[in-house]
Amino acid sequence: MKPIILFLSAFLILPYVHAQPSLSKDQTEVQQSVINVFDALSARDAEALKSACTNDVRFNEYGEAWPMDTLIHKAIAKNTAADFKRTNTINFLSTTIKNDVAWTTYYLHSSIVANGKNTEVDWMETVIAVREEKKWKIKVLHSTRINKNPRG
Repeated sequence: MKPIILFLSAFLILPYVHAQPSLSKDQTEVQQSVINVFDALSARDAEALKSACTNDVRFNEYGEAWPMDTLIHKAIAKNTAADFKRTNTINFLSTTIKNDVAWTTYYLHSSIVANGKNTEVDWMETVIAVREEKKWKIKVLHSTRINKNPRG
């Protein structure tokens, strides 16, 4: 009786289990480049942020196109809270490679502590990356903030 129940359980569950397609080396490297950007922001490390991006990178945030120096000013230089901590969770939806250009879309959740206040923020973002000297670098990051708790 137990083998039949086990078989039926597996049979009923299998349609709901989706295998993650395996990623190519380039897809993995593009995703790692995105992770590197958010690791640099979490560490307040301007040099690591610059290293993960092209010289002419643009961050499309809040209806504005920010160059690197604007992002560094807003997210690193002005961020002086002694208790600052940012933890990021990234859920990649798709990553596509065409020659030396790639684009990836993902959900980003950030838990940010600063000045004793905890803030939870969610975005849906798309990045365009280019391969420069055998390394994937962020060229454009477009961000849309998601309001998970809309107020009526």
